[in-house]
Amino acid sequence: MTPKEEKLAWILEKRKIRQRYVFLTDKDLAFEEGKKDVMLGKLQKRLGKTKEQLLEIIAAL
Repeated sequence: MTPKEEKLAWILEKRKIRQRYVFLTDKDLAFEEGKKDVMLGKLQKRLGKTKEQLLEIIAAL
Protein backbone atom coordinates (compact mmCIF):
# COMPACT_ATOMS: atom_id res chain seq x y z
CA MET A 1 0.00 0.00 0.00
CA THR A 2 1.41 3.38 -0.93
CA PRO A 3 1.70 6.10 1.71
CA LYS A 4 -1.11 8.05 0.04
CA GLU A 5 -3.41 5.01 0.02
CA GLU A 6 -2.51 4.30 3.64
CA LYS A 7 -3.41 7.86 4.64
CA LEU A 8 -6.75 7.73 2.81
CA ALA A 9 -7.58 4.38 4.41
CA TRP A 10 -6.75 5.82 7.82
CA ILE A 11 -9.12 8.76 7.28
CA LEU A 12 -11.98 6.31 6.76
CA GLU A 13 -10.97 4.20 9.77
CA LYS A 14 -10.55 7.29 11.92
CA ARG A 15 -14.19 8.26 11.39
CA LYS A 16 -15.34 4.84 12.53
CA ILE A 17 -13.06 4.86 15.57
CA ARG A 18 -14.29 8.32 16.63
CA GLN A 19 -17.90 7.08 16.46
CA ARG A 20 -17.06 4.25 18.85
CA TYR A 21 -14.65 6.17 21.10
CA VAL A 22 -16.00 9.72 21.16
CA PHE A 23 -13.47 10.86 23.76
CA LEU A 24 -10.55 10.49 21.32
CA THR A 25 -9.22 13.74 19.91
CA ASP A 26 -7.79 14.63 16.52
CA LYS A 27 -4.38 14.63 18.16
CA ASP A 28 -4.91 11.04 19.35
CA LEU A 29 -5.79 9.97 15.82
CA ALA A 30 -3.28 12.09 13.90
CA PHE A 31 -1.60 10.20 11.09
CA GLU A 32 2.02 10.96 10.34
CA GLU A 33 3.67 9.24 7.42
CA GLY A 34 6.22 6.72 8.63
CA LYS A 35 5.05 6.93 12.26
CA LYS A 36 2.20 4.44 12.29
CA ASP A 37 3.68 2.52 15.23
CA VAL A 38 3.94 5.71 17.29
CA MET A 39 0.29 6.54 16.61
CA LEU A 40 -0.83 3.01 17.47
CA GLY A 41 1.19 3.18 20.70
CA LYS A 42 -0.59 6.37 21.71
CA LEU A 43 -3.97 4.79 20.96
CA GLN A 44 -3.04 1.71 22.98
CA LYS A 45 -2.30 3.83 26.03
CA ARG A 46 -5.38 5.99 25.57
CA LEU A 47 -7.72 3.01 25.19
CA GLY A 48 -5.92 0.70 27.63
CA LYS A 49 -5.62 -2.05 25.01
CA THR A 50 -2.81 -4.25 23.78
CA LYS A 51 -1.51 -3.83 20.25
CA GLU A 52 -3.28 -7.03 19.19
CA GLN A 53 -6.58 -5.88 20.72
CA LEU A 54 -6.28 -2.50 19.03
CA LEU A 55 -5.59 -4.05 15.62
CA GLU A 56 -8.59 -6.36 16.09
CA ILE A 57 -10.80 -3.38 16.91
CA ILE A 58 -9.63 -1.52 13.81
CA ALA A 59 -10.07 -4.60 11.60
CA ALA A 60 -13.60 -5.16 12.93
CA LEU A 61 -14.77 -1.66 12.01
